[in-house]
Amino acid sequence: MDQQLQNAFILGLERVVAWSDLLDDINVFPVADGDTGRNLLASLTPLRYLENDREDTVYKLMLAARGNSGNIATRFFSGLLTADSFEGLAGAARLGRDKARLAVHNPRPGTMLTVFDSLVSFLEQETFDNRDAYILKMLSHLEETVRATPSHLPVLARAGVVDSGALGMFVFLESFFKSLINQVDDFIPITTRFKGLLEISADFQEGRENGYCVDTVVHLDPNRRNGTLDFIHKLGDQAVVIPHNDYLKVHLHTNDREGFRQRMRSLGEIVQWSDDDIDLQVESRKSPGKRRSLHIMTDAAGSLTREDAREMGFTLLNSYIVTKKCSLPETLFSPEELYQMMRAGIRVSTSQASDFERVQCYQRVLDQYDRVLYLSVGSVFTGNYDLADRWRQVNDSDNRFTVIDTGAASGRLAVIVLATVRFAAETDDPEAIVAFARSAVKACEEYVFLDKLQYLAAGGRLSRTSAFFGDTLHIKPIVSPQPEGAVKVGTARNQKGQIAFALKKLEATLQKEAGALIMLEYSDNKPWVEAVMKKEISDRYPRAEILLQPFSLTSGVHMGPGTWALAFLPDRPA
Repeated sequence: MDQQLQNAFILGLERVVAWSDLLDDINVFPVADGDTGRNLLASLTPLRYLENDREDTVYKLMLAARGNSGNIATRFFSGLLTADSFEGLAGAARLGRDKARLAVHNPRPGTMLTVFDSLVSFLEQETFDNRDAYILKMLSHLEETVRATPSHLPVLARAGVVDSGALGMFVFLESFFKSLINQVDDFIPITTRFKGLLEISADFQEGRENGYCVDTVVHLDPNRRNGTLDFIHKLGDQAVVIPHNDYLKVHLHTNDREGFRQRMRSLGEIVQWSDDDIDLQVESRKSPGKRRSLHIMTDAAGSLTREDAREMGFTLLNSYIVTKKCSLPETLFSPEELYQMMRAGIRVSTSQASDFERVQCYQRVLDQYDRVLYLSVGSVFTGNYDLADRWRQVNDSDNRFTVIDTGAASGRLAVIVLATVRFAAETDDPEAIVAFARSAVKACEEYVFLDKLQYLAAGGRLSRTSAFFGDTLHIKPIVSPQPEGAVKVGTARNQKGQIAFALKKLEATLQKEAGALIMLEYSDNKPWVEAVMKKEISDRYPRAEILLQPFSLTSGVHMGPGTWALAFLPDRPA
């Protein structure tokens, strides 16, 4: 594949990542479960690695595909990937469109399928002259297609939004085609293109949905292939079925999860299975609330989840967990799978998002909100602060984007962010919020208790000799993330010693009746942290608020399974 086309696929994916939160926010069709953005960025991740065999990429797209939107999109890209040049895009888009349509049992107008139709129609019918003018005209044509989606689907009209999947494909294709004319620093804001169509109406009522959203891959029994598609379409709703060599990928909504699993087993070996409770997803959607005077953004390297961000209304920037099989945003990687792999000796590493992806995230929040406060992970740990500050100096002439280097990571960053978000909910004064955040940075403490040193050594943060002798002597280091890095502040020989150290640090700072905000973080040891540490602390500080939170996975990769941590802020906002 042409190198410029490879880059175009990557930049298209990275812009979808930047806008994924908005795609979740406006997702009401086919079910108002708010996961279109999450599903698209997880499903399209294999597009980052197009230097590998194309057939291998198509296979990995099938495995990665999640949800209705993700499965349809990956089917389209399995065709678009056949393009070897700009001139081959029309045929490749037609092939992808046809594959996507064949995969959907009941295709509906007003979805991403309509965007694919519109793209193919333009590429095949419009006369090509100047490439720049041609692509800008195409994007205007696709924009009108997306704007028209509410006229096809009544639920979109009632909600007052465009179709989330259709918008996701527009975001991808805009970046994809603009990269082919070297204009990726010149986007018309999505909030300008689709003004008035990106916020769900306050009076929109989401219908209750029962059942499960299932994604599964089956290695087919050669004797059970005939009539497979008709058989599956009778088992549930919203079916998307993707055949690939000896495999079959199925996405489907069903009330009978176990019955469906048994039916799939009758077709062959189930090699992948995931399911989500649709009703719980619909219930977890946050209703539009009062727009705050200052929107807060931070890094997922703090011990915060995508669910936290949705519930409390802040933005998370992802780092990536990298294994031999895949690279996924840390908020979408399974903690259980990560720690199992690490205990089994499988190599796992981390990587930062590209500069383009991060810059698109900065631009997106400024397009959506009047003012933004970015509480960045410590600059000693990543280059996030430096990049954001440089971008601010060039692109923020109105001083709407404030960047603070917290010097923190994991739980300390999480506590600073949560406290600031709560404070922001109580005031309309942006300067007061920024001042509060700066004070929280100074007051918040964190202590991380490692079980083994070998993972720090594997990441190059400790010599392997030191790790060997430390583990042999059963020395468990205690570190604190500080502006100058992870500082060793003590050691313990066992969990009893760790507990004593933690309680001593709390006693040195907190009064017995303090209304502190305390966070306990766990890796693969949640039962112990909850049963032992949480009880120890709650008995001593009855007025404190104690949060139990999963450890940041980027930190988890470097610290390893068995790690736990304590972070606290002496005075918490109400």
